[in-house]
Amino acid sequence: MSEDARYDLSIFPILLVNFIGALGLSLVLPFLVFLVERFGGNAVIYGLIASMYPAFQMIGAPLLGKWSDIYGRKKILFLSQLGTLLSWLIFTLALLIPVILVLDVSSSPLGKFSITLPLLLLLVARALDGLTGGNVSVANAYLADITSEGERSKNFGRMSVSMNLGFIVGPALAGILSVTIYGELLPVIAAVIISFIGTVLIALYVPESKECFRSMSYDVSNIRNRNGISSKSKDCTENDPSSSPKLKNALKLDNIPFMLIIYFLIFLGFNMFYTAFPVHAIGILEWSVAELGIFFSILSLLLVIIEGPVLSHVSRYFSDAKMAIFGTAVLGTNFVLLASGDFYMTYLAAVFFAIGNGFMWPSLQSMLSKIAGKDYQGVVQGVSTSSMSIASIIGLMAGGLLYELIGAATFLVAAAMVYLVFILSFRLLSIESGIQNIQ
Repeated sequence: MSEDARYDLSIFPILLVNFIGALGLSLVLPFLVFLVERFGGNAVIYGLIASMYPAFQMIGAPLLGKWSDIYGRKKILFLSQLGTLLSWLIFTLALLIPVILVLDVSSSPLGKFSITLPLLLLLVARALDGLTGGNVSVANAYLADITSEGERSKNFGRMSVSMNLGFIVGPALAGILSVTIYGELLPVIAAVIISFIGTVLIALYVPESKECFRSMSYDVSNIRNRNGISSKSKDCTENDPSSSPKLKNALKLDNIPFMLIIYFLIFLGFNMFYTAFPVHAIGILEWSVAELGIFFSILSLLLVIIEGPVLSHVSRYFSDAKMAIFGTAVLGTNFVLLASGDFYMTYLAAVFFAIGNGFMWPSLQSMLSKIAGKDYQGVVQGVSTSSMSIASIIGLMAGGLLYELIGAATFLVAAAMVYLVFILSFRLLSIESGIQNIQ
């Protein structure tokens, strides 16, 4: 079997795990807002519960990424998936227990709502899932371990495809299951079963890609090389966390802070869109919830096509840096088109979104994995996830606030963020050239 064929075969278990994770999440989120209202909450409480995942992911991702560098990817992936399974069990418990009042709140800034025991369990469930949600960064590090550098953008595209497929199937399955006599309980139980399957898959079918941390002499004076390690090394027989890659040293690696800024700006723009667009679609486009769901399903399907066969073909001819530059230009234009408030322009924007994001995001992920090098892969992926989480929290809050103040012009603010990334992305050409020279 050729080396490329071996790489292609070995990524399928992690792609399946990624799909299952997205499927489990998307099964429940469509009706989370209705659960919050039923249990006594209002929009403020819904926003608080929705922000629990990125807030705690920001804390957990760097730690899990670092642990995966020390103890191996598989162990930490298993731990993360176990946390997700436990969080869905707590979520299920929230649906089964009686609604017991803990506190009534009525104030002008926060509105009127009740804190109940099921709401507290939902908060705990989302926080726990976020805390162990570093499986995204660990999965990315795993993929970087097993993939040749020439195949990285294509395989990161496949990771995005597997996630988008989960977000296509999840809401559809939730709609089918929730119309039964069991209501929302059945989709939540389905999320538990899916998470359990993911845990078993990791335990039995995902091979270890990094058995242990290869203890190196980490010399800060030599930290500017791509892997951040000196020439002294030992056999891979030690698992001494004190000699592991340090966060502060990872941030001193050339171009890592620059990539974190890129990640932050991209997700800031994304989350402004994700908050503002549903309000825009219902208020300006006068769409129903079903029409909004159809739009996001079509968008996800377009992303699957672009990040799958299209990216696989194009990546043979263009470098990661060039695809990222092209992708950010197209993605920014998508947000400009959305500001028009026109039905046809909105669907044209979806095409631009799929092309722009489909070329840009896997290419940026590939670039980050190459810059991180072998021994810093987990900690760098974890820090990047934290950067995205911070941007998600700010973007989710800012998107709603901006839309209340300036309406559809919010999309122009998101476009400005992405166009700024477009300008900054030209630096990726010199970074890519430097990586090739090291090789």
